[in-house]
Amino acid sequence: MNNDPDHRRVAKLAPRQRDFEDRVRRLAADSNNVKLSFHARERMRERDISIRVALTVIREGTVTGTIEAGLNPGEWKAKIVRNVKGRRDVGAVVLLVRNDCLIVKTVEWEDVK
Repeated sequence: MNNDPDHRRVAKLAPRQRDFEDRVRRLAADSNNVKLSFHARERMRERDISIRVALTVIREGTVTGTIEAGLNPGEWKAKIVRNVKGRRDVGAVVLLVRNDCLIVKTVEWEDVK
């Protein structure tokens, strides 16, 4: 028996991008499944990004970067980006919790204006 702490670690396999996006879109179709963190609300207010725009990004955007494990079991985090109004890209960092809830951690303009 191996008592090495590294031996007992279990690798977390991130969901495939398409699977993550599909699950996020299905959940986001019902706004009741989407929770905005206090930080996200503050940043949206500062950056003049509406809830409607944030929901559109989550419902129709594409994952950029990697999908990472969250701090708690059953959590996956990724940034979803979408162009809005043909002008600017908006990114939303979304936490998928146990495949049945979304928490928006922050929302931001991807380009610096």
